[in-house]
Amino acid sequence: MTKRFLEEQKSKLEKNKNELEKELSSFAERDPKIKDNWRTKFADFGERTSDSSEEIDQTEEYEADLSVEHTLEIQLKKINDALERIKKNAYGICEKCKGKIKKKRLKANPEAELCIKCATK
Repeated sequence: MTKRFLEEQKSKLEKNKNELEKELSSFAERDPKIKDNWRTKFADFGERTSDSSEEIDQTEEYEADLSVEHTLEIQLKKINDALERIKKNAYGICEKCKGKIKKKRLKANPEAELCIKCATK
C-alpha cells in the first residue's frame, strides 16, 4: 500500500467516524465506563401525568433508538479497528487468511477486514 492510499483511506475512515459519532450524539451519550459504548438517552418524564400516550410514544422511540445505537456502534467499532490496523501497518491484510485485500475492495469498503474470498465463504 502506498502512503498516499493509506492517507486517503485514513481520511475517509475519520470522516465516517465523525459522522457516526455526530449521529449517535443526537440521541445517545458516550458510556464513560465502557470503551466504544454509547447509551441511548431515555426521556425524563418528571412527574407522571394522566396522559400516558406521550410516555408510550417516547418509550417506543427509545426502543427504536436502541436498535439504531447498536447498529451504529458496530459500524463505529469496525472503523476504529480499521484505523488501528493503519497505525499498526496491518491495513489491507485479511484477518483470516493473511493475504492482501485488494485496493478496489478497500476503496468501496474502507473498514474491510477480510479479502473478498474469505468474506464470501
